[in-house]
Amino acid sequence: MMMTTTAASALPAAELQADDLGLIRNRVFDELAIGDSARIVRTLSADDIKLFAVLSGDANPQHLDPDFAAHTRFHGVIAHGMYGGALISAVLGTQLPGPGTIYLNQTLKFVAPVHIGDTLTTSATVTSLEPLKKHVKLACLCVNQDGVTVISGEAEVIAPTEAIVRARTTLPEVRLTSNDQNGGVQLLLNHVRPLAAVVTAVVHPCDALSLSGALDAHAAGLIVPVLVAPREKLLGVAAAAGLDISGLRIEDVPHSHAAAARAVEMALQGEVEVLMKGSLHTDELMSAVTGCVALRTKRRISHCFLMQTPAYPRPFIITDAAINIAPTLDHKADIIRNAIDLAHAIGVARPRVAILAAVETVNPAMPATLDAAVLCKMAERGQISGAILDGPLAFDNAVSATAARIKGIVSEVAGQADILVVPDLESGNMLAKQLEYMGHAASAGIVLGARLPIVLTSRADSRESRIASCALALLLAHRYRGTPP
Repeated sequence: MMMTTTAASALPAAELQADDLGLIRNRVFDELAIGDSARIVRTLSADDIKLFAVLSGDANPQHLDPDFAAHTRFHGVIAHGMYGGALISAVLGTQLPGPGTIYLNQTLKFVAPVHIGDTLTTSATVTSLEPLKKHVKLACLCVNQDGVTVISGEAEVIAPTEAIVRARTTLPEVRLTSNDQNGGVQLLLNHVRPLAAVVTAVVHPCDALSLSGALDAHAAGLIVPVLVAPREKLLGVAAAAGLDISGLRIEDVPHSHAAAARAVEMALQGEVEVLMKGSLHTDELMSAVTGCVALRTKRRISHCFLMQTPAYPRPFIITDAAINIAPTLDHKADIIRNAIDLAHAIGVARPRVAILAAVETVNPAMPATLDAAVLCKMAERGQISGAILDGPLAFDNAVSATAARIKGIVSEVAGQADILVVPDLESGNMLAKQLEYMGHAASAGIVLGARLPIVLTSRADSRESRIASCALALLLAHRYRGTPP
């Protein structure tokens, strides 16, 4: 709350009239009357709670730990009580009476909890005026979208006596990032640390990036690499990049096509438990895999990105953004089943699956919405199991409880999806890359639906992404020993 009184704005009158939306102005004591009221409307997000915790130092798990909060009397995360108090302060300091107001006293009664996604209307209404000291009393209320009063109270302030009109200050954009060293890639590495490294065919790692990625995963204790590539070319790459491969097994083959064929042969013979793409094209490796009936399962082969971004409170899966260009309804069913298996492997017992489209309603002119509706019915009939499905959902509805509430969507999935199923490869690939490059997401990629996990790395992948992808492959390889796909 601003505690000082300043002179009236130096902005020209013409400018004030021309740009009224960009101004903040007060109401002096003589302009006030009993019954005058002002309000602001805000919708609570998870980031609001985190930011308030950072500023206040109040790290009560009721506000920050969803697992803990789920077992409390409130059945979920709720806002700090004083978050509502801060909204009341915002009304008094910016609208009624506004800049120049001096806070004297505030009472608050906390009537009901405020949950993520709740929209609060916070108001202050003048109830008493004391002309001699310019004191003003105001009734204060925070009411949620259902008309339930969550906070009530009374404020006493000294109203300003000089008009103030100022250009609004543009507030800085705040991006919250986690300092938790157990988050992201590190969490995944910690999860697989007890598992022994698995023998992995690294297929044609004939550039410095793919070769160093395999060596990094080896150093991290995730894989025992077998380098399947032309020996002389491989040695030349290693020498030029200063990489030591002297202790590694090399399967000498004449070219990339032969490397893919040999890697598949080694998988059939049980010599390797994971395939890892090197510098050859994805189609070369996957054609060799899909052309081998013995490596196929009854399911469609698909790809999953496991991602974590500072803007979302949990890791999530995007599928399919790398293999199936324009999947049919049957293909999408298998894509979902594969993603559910991955979610189970990383410890999500009953994942929430959002089937994405451009809109959240079924539209006969938009095939993706029809597919989503049918897939949900298939899940309802037990044809897809182990998860909760909902769709069609637009992206905002799938990841934002606020967006879902505004659009009136009541769903166990909306706003808290663990798996995002995209309509086609193009949309999925763009979504994943946007999150990575503009949303600061960490990612790992893995292919499912074959008899063994397959790591598809890109030349643009970071070292962390390559290592995380190998960690996923290690996890799945051990899982497949007891439960073959």
